[in-house]
Amino acid sequence: MQVEYVALLVTGTSMNEAVHRVLPANSQVQIIRVDNSLDAIAVLKQQAVQLIISEIDIGSIDGWRLARLVRANVLKCDEHTPFILLSSTYCERITETTARAYGINLVVAKQQLAELPRHINHLLQKAAHSQNRQCILVVEDEPDIAELARRILQPNYDVVIAATGPQALVCFAEREFALVLLDVMLPGLNGQQVLAEMMRQRPQQSVVVMTAHGGIEIAEQMMLQGAADFVSKPFRAEQLRRVIDVATQREDFLVSNEQFKQKVEQLAGSEERYRALSLVHQRVLDHVSTVLMELDPDGNIRFANKAWFDLVAGSSLQHTGKLGSFFHPADRVLFEQQLQALCQGKAQQWHIELQLMMPQCWVALNMAQLPDQMSGVTVTLENIEERKRAEQELQHLAMHDPLTSLYNRHFFDRELIRLAGLASAERTHALLYIDLDHFKVINDSHGHSHGDAILREVALRLAKELSATDLLCRVGGDEFVVLTQDKSMQQAVELAEQLCQQLQNRPYTLKDKVYSLSCSIGISLIDGSMPDAQIYLQQSDIALYVAKDKGRNRAHCYSVQDAASHTLQNSLQWSQQLREAIVRDQIVLHFQPVVCVKTNAVVYFEALVRLSLADRLVYPGDFIQALEQVEDINLLDHQVIAKTIAMMSRHPVLKKVAINLSAQAFRDERLVPLIEQKLQQYQVSPHRIVFELTETASLNNISGTYAMIEQLTSLGCEFSIDDFGTGFSTFSYLKQLPSGSIKIDGSFVKNMHRDKMDFTLVKSMAEIATALGRKTVAEFVENADIFAMLAPLGIDYAQGYHISKPLPIEQIEKTF
Repeated sequence: MQVEYVALLVTGTSMNEAVHRVLPANSQVQIIRVDNSLDAIAVLKQQAVQLIISEIDIGSIDGWRLARLVRANVLKCDEHTPFILLSSTYCERITETTARAYGINLVVAKQQLAELPRHINHLLQKAAHSQNRQCILVVEDEPDIAELARRILQPNYDVVIAATGPQALVCFAEREFALVLLDVMLPGLNGQQVLAEMMRQRPQQSVVVMTAHGGIEIAEQMMLQGAADFVSKPFRAEQLRRVIDVATQREDFLVSNEQFKQKVEQLAGSEERYRALSLVHQRVLDHVSTVLMELDPDGNIRFANKAWFDLVAGSSLQHTGKLGSFFHPADRVLFEQQLQALCQGKAQQWHIELQLMMPQCWVALNMAQLPDQMSGVTVTLENIEERKRAEQELQHLAMHDPLTSLYNRHFFDRELIRLAGLASAERTHALLYIDLDHFKVINDSHGHSHGDAILREVALRLAKELSATDLLCRVGGDEFVVLTQDKSMQQAVELAEQLCQQLQNRPYTLKDKVYSLSCSIGISLIDGSMPDAQIYLQQSDIALYVAKDKGRNRAHCYSVQDAASHTLQNSLQWSQQLREAIVRDQIVLHFQPVVCVKTNAVVYFEALVRLSLADRLVYPGDFIQALEQVEDINLLDHQVIAKTIAMMSRHPVLKKVAINLSAQAFRDERLVPLIEQKLQQYQVSPHRIVFELTETASLNNISGTYAMIEQLTSLGCEFSIDDFGTGFSTFSYLKQLPSGSIKIDGSFVKNMHRDKMDFTLVKSMAEIATALGRKTVAEFVENADIFAMLAPLGIDYAQGYHISKPLPIEQIEKTF
């Protein structure tokens, strides 16, 4: 029979003969035998194997570390190659946990060697990966948060999602989970009720609670119910992974502690048996990084593994026999009280995080009561110094901007709420919202490293102009805010002007380049009149937009009487309504047919956008200009394009559709990739799309328009100039723009049947378009008289109320 698998067998002296006896000759498995780790590594550098069987004691690199090398993917064999470890010592959960940490598939004790052939066949047939993945149950009713948790956890765990409490309990009853990630607020059964039922069914289940800001009291109650840990929403990926990794190990530590306690109980009556237990398990215990020990009722250390001596090595207290001696005085008193409570049967377990005095490091301490006939406790100590240090760094990062070391947006929001609560008509404060003018030019032309250096210099200059009571924060890329206490609006304006001068007066020198920079500042007065502190930030943001609109390098104060602020606030409200409409799918498309003048057949439809707000349709004239003012029109472009292409795939009547593009679309680098992606997603031919851009927008950005048209036509899309004729200077540009057609502005068309000048202008435009090989579309064709005049002028297509009003897709399908 042909050899199907190659296995590497690495045995030392302790189990060599026994292993050779139980491995029968098998023509399907070729076994390469070596007797030390260096020879094993030499083999693995040269050839791949499908299975590795190794003892622990195999030379200078033991079996544990050989597994690490395999999993590190530095050898010839695949990093997921099944690995069986042969051990003359075995301690249930400790061994299993350690094996999982080293990526070992199976640990076989000496007394279990007879089962080795069966295990080999099972692993080879199963073609297992490096180790079984653990499964986590995520109980979260918010789909976005549940999906975020799934993406964070799925690289390392299998994830099951439950959206309600009852659904979670059904999943929990059907299978076991390494951990449950449980939201506090759930429909139906709440988080506390779900946790209570889970604890009733499996008291040792590890559960991590998810709570929003302000839910710490509920989280504390659930920790008392039995939850292992909690994490605040919104969470970051590394924060969640760290909490999950610690919590998934909780059961291992609890089970190991219980198993060790049981071993001690079994052998407590005999000093010789206790010594034998130590020898049997010492090799395994010495590979566990967690400190394991047993204390007598006075706190004296009866037994400790190697991890304890490694932890206290070099300490002046390393030879001290009392564990309490390593704690600070206050913690020592608490430790001794809990030790007595455990020994007297008043408590069964105790967990705390505290700092050792010598060496100075943070540890997580777990103590468990020994059985009644035995006096003392078992202890585990986990070194969490790195975690504590990371938490301190995270606390600093949570409040500070890493680039400038200024306070960040999170800290600013807290202080704004505090100042707003202190403010009144008699005691006012001010908020200055600062945005650097044209800073993007520096980033784009000279790189972000130069931009970062200038931002640090800006932070220093701003700070020099402020008093000790003023708060300066960086809240965005090139955005800063100042909260200044006990200031009137006039005083705030004077301070803002000083800041503008400070940034503008002196150029910025970086290496061999010199930069000039200015800023715009929006000011709002914090007087305690607003119900929400964030309104003051919105007001200053509006004032900032006005300052930029007035020419930049200036400060502007927010006032409800200010017309510019009112206009901009209206634009911002429309922007917000558009974003809500996108989320709620309230963007509606109507379609107006464009017909051939000669045949009266529909050539294509034009897609026209509306917003469905409060059970009424809002037309573009009400919101387009507002969105353009705050430069949010790109959002609408993207939504209309995506929705139109999706509808074309579902409705065959839309054989060809014209889509209007805003002027800002031609500065949008994401537009063409979006169009490509949507055409491919919905399998719509690009030849069915006509993109329209107004003549005025084309003139404002000739180079950008030309580049965009080239990209769209290379995809296969058509292009048309809309509202043509509003400026006769554009005739010279018509040759430059490779458009397939032009749409004559309706202001000329709708009166051409009774206004000779309009008729002449329409005729001239049609003749020029024909001479240049462009198709012509007349819009605003509102009656039969106008329609009859188009064919003699050589106009190709017509669009207007005489043909049809824009209609929803249902009526389009019925009518056309």
